[in-house]
Amino acid sequence: MEKKASRRENECEEKNSNSEGSEQDKDYKTSLVTLNVGGYLYITQKQTLTKYQDSFLEGIINGRIMCPFDADGHYFIDRDGLLFRHILNFLRNGELLLPEGFRENQLLAQEAEFFQLKVLSDAVKSRWEKEQLASRETTFLEITDSHDRSQGLRIFCNAPDFIAKIKSRIVLVSKSRLDGFPEEFSVSSNIIQFKYFIKSENGTRLVLKEDNTFVCTLETLKFEAIMTALKCGFRLLTSLDCSKGSIVHSDALHFIK
Repeated sequence: MEKKASRRENECEEKNSNSEGSEQDKDYKTSLVTLNVGGYLYITQKQTLTKYQDSFLEGIINGRIMCPFDADGHYFIDRDGLLFRHILNFLRNGELLLPEGFRENQLLAQEAEFFQLKVLSDAVKSRWEKEQLASRETTFLEITDSHDRSQGLRIFCNAPDFIAKIKSRIVLVSKSRLDGFPEEFSVSSNIIQFKYFIKSENGTRLVLKEDNTFVCTLETLKFEAIMTALKCGFRLLTSLDCSKGSIVHSDALHFIK
């Protein structure tokens, strides 16, 4: 009798456990929402969409705003489906995180306004204003001989991140290739001054050694800067000193997007 009673208790516990598990599964499934935004399907949780009160998405979930359904019964929102991933990521993370090189600030700001997310709209506009301000500021990098500043190269560009990229590249290459020369160069915010040059019949050349057999000329450095700029989407606006005939003979390069 005791074994039968124990067996019945175990069966009841299993049923209750299964019942609770199925209820949890049901609750979890009902907390998921599928949105069709401009033909792109997004699956997320209700709590994500209702994070900001009085927003468009919160209104849909809570029934304040009527929204049509597509043929599969998903909420259909006639907006930019690709840009919506940034809207959803903002709701998930609570901050604006965009991929490097993102250039659709104006469109994203409009989407944020449509979805009634003022915090996101303000963040996008602030980012956009900073980028426009930076694009108007021309910055430069100067690479010179510390004893003769007439020897060297000046690179101008309206993108500080590009100048930083060129600068770090030159410093990295110089540190890896210059051996046997203590205090080979000094670096400041916009200037790299080399303390050692090699004099040859062909003129002054920057000391950028590779296995002690190769010396990178200043002309090679100019070509490297130009190729890096083209790969990053910049164009050579002008060689600032064209009187010497060729780009490789000019003292400065000016890049712009």
